[in-house]
Amino acid sequence: MAEVRAVLVTGSTGGIGTATVGLLRRRGFTVYAGARGPADFGPEVRVLPLDVADPGSVAAAAKRVAGEVDGLWAVINNAGVIVQGPLELIPADEWRRQLEVNTLGPASVIREFLPLVRAGSGRIVNVGASTGRVAMPLLGALSASKAGLEAMTNALRLELAAWKIPVVMIEPGTTETQIFARAGAAAEAAMQHADRERIALYQAHLAAYEKAMARFTPGPVDKVAEVIVRAVEARRPRRRYAVAEARILGGLLPKLPVALRERILSTAVGLNGIGG
Repeated sequence: MAEVRAVLVTGSTGGIGTATVGLLRRRGFTVYAGARGPADFGPEVRVLPLDVADPGSVAAAAKRVAGEVDGLWAVINNAGVIVQGPLELIPADEWRRQLEVNTLGPASVIREFLPLVRAGSGRIVNVGASTGRVAMPLLGALSASKAGLEAMTNALRLELAAWKIPVVMIEPGTTETQIFARAGAAAEAAMQHADRERIALYQAHLAAYEKAMARFTPGPVDKVAEVIVRAVEARRPRRRYAVAEARILGGLLPKLPVALRERILSTAVGLNGIGG
């Protein structure tokens, strides 16, 4: 029954999650691929029905894994969504979805799977974002959710120090995944129910943001997966691994004076010069 190199990956059915599952499998790990819907990674990967926003689903998944292995080498909290747009225009249910998946979801997964991690002398690897350390305009909901994950990660690291369980934060840069396309589609759908006069107030903001985002060249998901696996395999993993431009956004910008930092962020998304 014992499989000391068993790992769980949430949000496994796209982008970073899929790449991470594949790389871990090739590295010889027994991989539980958490997925909300149908998924097929081949016979060597154990697909695990798992909706991180549903505590009952998380508890059922943990019970199944506990019946198959004695412990986990790692839990990788990768599942996430992006809710974008001005705070004034984001509906309450979209705010709840953002926090339920990105913040409360990892908390639920950790709570249910921690006994297996402790039994396997394993580790927790949380996939965050540099927006958790530097809030971005028009990404306030995402920033809030990732800031919550950031704080939770830092607190958990101290709480689990008694068992020498590493708690790692991964900060990907802009990555070539469908999450941004889905975020745009969700934002457009949410706008259909917003007040037309309020939407009109932000037309310049939204156009500038879309233009700015089009200038970014996303990096390959494989690079992020490689960093995650490095954190999983390291004998003494670092507390944080930043990828690509996340090294600048999350590492350098927080150290700048607030006024300068805000000017840089507003310029980056094209908001400078927009009047009310």
